[in-house]
Amino acid sequence: MNLLDSLGSLRSLTAGPWIYPVVATSILLDVFLPVLPSGFLVITAATAAATATGASAGVPSLLPLLLCAAGASVLGDFLAYRLALSGGARLDRAIGRSRRLSLAQERLGTALTRGGGLLVVLARFAPAGRSVVSLGAGAAKRRVEEFLPWSALAGLTWASYSVGLGWLGGQWLGATWFSAGVSTLALFLAGGLAAYLIRRPAVTPAPAS
Repeated sequence: MNLLDSLGSLRSLTAGPWIYPVVATSILLDVFLPVLPSGFLVITAATAAATATGASAGVPSLLPLLLCAAGASVLGDFLAYRLALSGGARLDRAIGRSRRLSLAQERLGTALTRGGGLLVVLARFAPAGRSVVSLGAGAAKRRVEEFLPWSALAGLTWASYSVGLGWLGGQWLGATWFSAGVSTLALFLAGGLAAYLIRRPAVTPAPAS
């Protein structure tokens, strides 16, 4: 009975077309407010959809959910990038007071033009990494064609991973809150790994003797 109650409550929370704008708004805003639970919302909706059968199930569909999450991610990145690009002296001073943003600004100087744009993809998983990289790219005055393709890849990768976690969790453990929690933990672990890879110092070649 508890399992059925859990299943019903999860589905009732995500039922209806309103879940798409809620997910999109959360993802759009968490580039400015990283504390928003956008990843958990995506996973919860995907978990509920994992065992849905037919249109009468009243839960979101996986493909629209994935496209909604990826599109909102890219749009949020672009808005943060544009804000930093045209922020003027006040935003520059704010970035200068932030060690994380200053470091991102330095590292993005050549990274986005020399294949290091994978940093943008990794940062999408790291806690607050999306904010740091998007604002840092704008503050560093990187061209939009250098930043936006990597942002699109990052958004699609993150959305696919989050939706995939929710779907797999629902398939293996059922569409329950426990399943959504396990999948969210896997997303956090990926974020911790991404943060470690970003912070790891670059290896400098030894000087020739």
